[in-house]
Amino acid sequence: MFAFIFFEGSCFPLPWLAAAGYAAFGVDYEGHGRSKGAHCFINKFQNIVNDCQEFFKSVCELEEYKDKNRFLYGESMGGAAALLLHKHDPSFWNGAVLVAPMCKISEEVKPHPMVVNMLTKVEEIIPKWKIVPTKNVIDTAFKDPIKRETIRKNKLIYQDKPRLKTALEMLRTSISLERLVTLPFFVLHGEADIVTDPEVSKAFNEKSSSSDKTIKLYPGMWHGLTSGEPDESIEIVFTDITAWLDKQLL
Repeated sequence: MFAFIFFEGSCFPLPWLAAAGYAAFGVDYEGHGRSKGAHCFINKFQNIVNDCQEFFKSVCELEEYKDKNRFLYGESMGGAAALLLHKHDPSFWNGAVLVAPMCKISEEVKPHPMVVNMLTKVEEIIPKWKIVPTKNVIDTAFKDPIKRETIRKNKLIYQDKPRLKTALEMLRTSISLERLVTLPFFVLHGEADIVTDPEVSKAFNEKSSSSDKTIKLYPGMWHGLTSGEPDESIEIVFTDITAWLDKQLL
């Protein structure tokens, strides 16, 4: 059995991956899920990367996983964090699955430089303020109305405006990550995603320096490929993921 290191605060893929025979491990970011800290507050994105690096390496040091293959998995913001984990130690990981990754902010939605400059000047004064205007992510990410309401009732999921420092850290982190990538990866993205841009994923795939890269776009699907689509669509997505992983292990 091969060790699959599951990365990201969301727990949706765990049962699917376990059923496919992969050992799956996850971690909640600081301020996310059941972790301590102000809800959805990121002071330094590198802190998240460091915490994940420490946790996953401690798992891989366990006797039963020492000789197993190690794959990163990241959805949305987790995609950026997964790529930064790879940058931290490129030889440690055997590959990455990136679902609707936030690997770069689209120019169409990026704030004007004057706005970014103004917000940067006050980020240390009001870092936790919820003042960044944005659309409701639940309404725009999860297509299936029943799943959308289930997610809306989950008290662990942040549903307010992004905090100032968090938004700026995400913007800084998402700049030109494609140049960092050398490991095998599989990008999956819904063509109707308006939370992260599928065109950015296409450009990321084209520009990355990896010699083993795969991308698949899903017509009509939204951002929540593994949790917000109808069951039959989610099953297609996970079948593609496990097929890619199985191929990597041949």
